[in-house]
Amino acid sequence: MTTGLTYSTYVSQIATMAVVESTNADFVTILPQMITYAENRMYRDLDFLVTSTAITGYTLVSGNRVLTIPQGTVVVTEQINIITPSGTTDPNLGTRNSCLPVTKEFLDIAYGASSYTGLPKYFVPFNDNVFYFGPFPDSAYSVEIVGTYRPASLSSTNTSTFISLYLPDVFIMASMIYISAYQRNFGRANDDPQMAVSYESQYNAMLKGAAVEEARKKFESSGWTSQAPSPVASPTRG
Repeated sequence: MTTGLTYSTYVSQIATMAVVESTNADFVTILPQMITYAENRMYRDLDFLVTSTAITGYTLVSGNRVLTIPQGTVVVTEQINIITPSGTTDPNLGTRNSCLPVTKEFLDIAYGASSYTGLPKYFVPFNDNVFYFGPFPDSAYSVEIVGTYRPASLSSTNTSTFISLYLPDVFIMASMIYISAYQRNFGRANDDPQMAVSYESQYNAMLKGAAVEEARKKFESSGWTSQAPSPVASPTRG
């Protein structure tokens, strides 16, 4: 099993590799942003299955096509379901009616007036936390939003995360790229200009394997299966 990292072992390992005391004031100051840099790179580069979530608790107002949720609740919206019958708050006790994502132009042309009412069939994200629906809801329907979210970062109070436990090798490499800037080794005119390049190269090499693994989890590997890509089996059986 992978030997994961806790916050304390992460700090200790980074300090060792950076050849700096873990209690160094400057090092302690940059720790939160170093973690943010490394985690955000990984979350953006890898479509983690573990970040998938289904959020409920939101309701469309009858005659109002706009739904607003708190900013930062969802990073990527993948699906929105309207729950019927009206008044049903638990999706498992009702029927999920999936809305099709469209452009705002289409929605405005097809359902631009409040006289077009019914069960919403389409939606469009207006910005990160506002969605428009069409037709205008004819009742107060509960909504289920399926998408991805940002888990809490590794910290002294959140001592382990999915990334620190299961992808500690990639996490360390991403962190060391940031450390290269802290140690002024980020450009060709510095004492060790290859430091950042080496860690970047190692990070990208590890990223490839992690990306394949995440694709396998979602049956998005070769032939839309969970099998590892094979250099021999071609063409597919399908």
